[in-house]
Amino acid sequence: MSSYLDFEKSIKQIDDDIATAKIRGDEHAVEILNKNLAKETLKVYKNLNEYQRLQLARHPDRPYALDYVRSLLSDYHEIHGDRAYRDDPAIVCFIGYLDGRQVVVIGEQKGRGTKNKLRRNFGMPHPEGYRKALRVAKMAEKFNLPILFLIDTPGAYPGVGAEERGQSEAIAKNLYEFAYLKTPTIAVVIGEGGSGGALAIGVADRLAMMKNSVFSVISPEGCAAILWNDPSKQEQATKAMKITADDLKKLQLIDDVIDEPINGAHRDKVAAAKALGEYFLTKLEELEKLSISELIENRMQKILSIGSYVES
Repeated sequence: MSSYLDFEKSIKQIDDDIATAKIRGDEHAVEILNKNLAKETLKVYKNLNEYQRLQLARHPDRPYALDYVRSLLSDYHEIHGDRAYRDDPAIVCFIGYLDGRQVVVIGEQKGRGTKNKLRRNFGMPHPEGYRKALRVAKMAEKFNLPILFLIDTPGAYPGVGAEERGQSEAIAKNLYEFAYLKTPTIAVVIGEGGSGGALAIGVADRLAMMKNSVFSVISPEGCAAILWNDPSKQEQATKAMKITADDLKKLQLIDDVIDEPINGAHRDKVAAAKALGEYFLTKLEELEKLSISELIENRMQKILSIGSYVES
């Protein structure tokens, strides 16, 4: 059963009418309603505001890292553990074949359903998760395998245990190590990109975002609580923060925006996975034309060029 957001009420009504017409066996009504649905879908989604895109990024049916792994990879195997403390289910690592190419995929996984969400810690990794990501990335480097990072987290887990085990150190080490990896790396924000929790697997040769994803230094709720002492002003904060894919592309903080189905990746997961896979293969072909020294030099220049300043 599909979940509908507040701004999708008109679409839900037409979907319900189509279901009723099908039960009645009224094919003529179904045909007319399908045309109305296409028009209404275009009208609703053509000019989404920032807050509506945030809602889509957090949609409970939106494809997660494991959905993309299962859609894109063949003959894949999961890699577990950081070889120091434990296996963190909030970070998933796979080796497999994408269109005949052997690749490594490292992603953040939120989980579906209460039990699985708790197991995955709602996609908030502990330091051992980031250390697992680094271990697998180093393995990919050793065997000259390209890496696809799938970013989708509200942020790194801020619990006492995570801090005791070196959360900030684990994130900082990943930022440093990934900047110098001797293999092509491509990162894609598929849902939420939350602060350091996203950056910890976001340093790459190419950083892209799915059309309806977001990337921010803090959640809009957190921003509203700090600036206005009122978390309910999250819609105002979302607009002010410039966290959508289009905004970040204009600010030159990301490299590309990957189009997804007009009504959201959750409405056509196969098409969304196809778009992501094609993007990865296209950019990988470009990156593989470079030598390792050129790859690292370009990556470093890309990192150093982020942001702007004015001399007074």
